[in-house]
Amino acid sequence: MIQRIQSVWLLLAAVCAFLSLKVSFYTGHLINDPQRLLVSLNSTTTIPIVIAAVAVGIAALVTIFLYKDRKMQMKIVFATFAASVLLIFLCFSYVNSKYAEGNYDLTAPVVILIPIFLLLAIRNIYKDEKLVKSVDRLR
Repeated sequence: MIQRIQSVWLLLAAVCAFLSLKVSFYTGHLINDPQRLLVSLNSTTTIPIVIAAVAVGIAALVTIFLYKDRKMQMKIVFATFAASVLLIFLCFSYVNSKYAEGNYDLTAPVVILIPIFLLLAIRNIYKDEKLVKSVDRLR
């Protein structure tokens, strides 16, 4: 299970998803804030962002253990990839709608790394499936 490289990519995607719950994505001033306090945005700011982040993390962890059924693993990773893109979209749309001014934090790439790790996992699952089919053909 862990000797397969896609397990490492899926584990890294899950770690990044759960890490996004703690680290901030954006820091700035809210639009209607008269006190002009600096507020940080992380994945626990709104309920849809929390649901998307936790769903991506749990799906990536569960998918690691589906190594015997590569077709199902591939379907779940594609769905997780879509959820991670939704997570990025939710973060950026929340920043554009609620913040007047501010800066992206150094930990913002944590959220952007999730779909990259999932794409690498998809690529390696596909390579495994291709390898198994070619070995089956030789028998």
